Amino acid sequence: MMSGNGLFFPIIGFASVFAFIYMSFGDWKIGSSEETRMSFVLRNGTQFMVDGKAFYINGWNSYWLMDQAVEEYSKPRVRAMLQAGAKMGLTVCRTWAFNDGAYHALQISPGRFDERAFKALDHVIAEARKQGIRLLLSLVNNLQAYGGKTQYVNWAWQEGIGLSSSNDSFFFDPSIRIYFKNYIKAVLTRKNTITGIEYRDDPTIFGWELMNEPRCMSDASGDTLQDWLEEMSAYVKSIDKKHLLTIGLEGFYGPDSPKRLTVNPAEWAATLGADFIRNSKISSVDFASAHIYPDHWFHGQEFEAELKYVSKWMLSHIEDGDKELNKPIMFTEFGFSNENKNFHPDKRDRFFKTVFDVMYQSARKNGAGGGSFVWQFLVGGMEEYNDDFGIVPWERPATYKLITEQSCRLATIQGGVVQQKANLKDLCSRRR
Repeated sequence: MMSGNGLFFPIIGFASVFAFIYMSFGDWKIGSSEETRMSFVLRNGTQFMVDGKAFYINGWNSYWLMDQAVEEYSKPRVRAMLQAGAKMGLTVCRTWAFNDGAYHALQISPGRFDERAFKALDHVIAEARKQGIRLLLSLVNNLQAYGGKTQYVNWAWQEGIGLSSSNDSFFFDPSIRIYFKNYIKAVLTRKNTITGIEYRDDPTIFGWELMNEPRCMSDASGDTLQDWLEEMSAYVKSIDKKHLLTIGLEGFYGPDSPKRLTVNPAEWAATLGADFIRNSKISSVDFASAHIYPDHWFHGQEFEAELKYVSKWMLSHIEDGDKELNKPIMFTEFGFSNENKNFHPDKRDRFFKTVFDVMYQSARKNGAGGGSFVWQFLVGGMEEYNDDFGIVPWERPATYKLITEQSCRLATIQGGVVQQKANLKDLCSRRR
């Protein structure tokens, strides 16, 4: 899911960021040089591991962190969001490590980078480390927002070397594959100007995501996308063997999967060129991913039926992780639209609770469910970055409590609060 680009107006919401920090964090020392010690997240079969213990993730999406870190007037929002995540006991944030040819572009043209934007990404990673938050970094967008595969195709076409003007030539054009490999190498080998650590050596980074929601609709067989995924995942691993890697799939089953008829939301889902099982079996892919948007996949379905489908969707993919893939599965986006008919925040809370409960039950049984990530969180005054899913979680106490309780539940399963702040330990102990 992706909201469109928006230009940030510096006055709006600026004071609300600092008001939020002051009121929510009390005696926290803003800008403290203390950093949480971090180890790399590893995989042991269907489980993530940190320091020899199982690691289950209550995470969130804030795609906008790098974009907001470019300008000094908006940079405080990065710290505010990461501190808020830490306060809620969240451990991983998924965010964009790309901006191709757009406003605040990281990659201006193939192989040319704006150092100011790269330093913004440096800041995001350094700030996350201070707050004890890990980052799942996505490398390119299937959609047009922030450039995406369309921008790569346009670059090749403008240089007169593109094979096709089709957006899907991103996957099969040799010149574009070189563009993207060069981008991968530049990001993974980047030396952070704040910490002095190359990205590929930094445990603050939970892992890499090849692409946000890849689809290759011009080849419904899935062969074109599969070939691209095999090549690019192997290339990432040739540069960085320390970090975990995922694809960024929505989770739809392909045309050869029996589950296309029983679990996919509709027939169209098997025609997008992606296949959850086939793609996720690639040996250089460490964990699988799926998204959850029932209100976009169905029209006119009753709310209770949507909740039942969410459980079915999640349990199916967790079963695949356990029995087919022997890999963890992360639900890296789940959201509930405020544009639904008869929308009420209580319904969103029930949707969140359904996701959280399935995740918790999987964790209790040592299942393949590795974590879930709300789409999306913002701080105050960011309306132009919002879509119909975004929330400021502390504005609604019931939602905030639900999220924090999930952090506490998962922390208990992990044999103690792992990689989280002392204030959450106190909070969880008060809830017992």
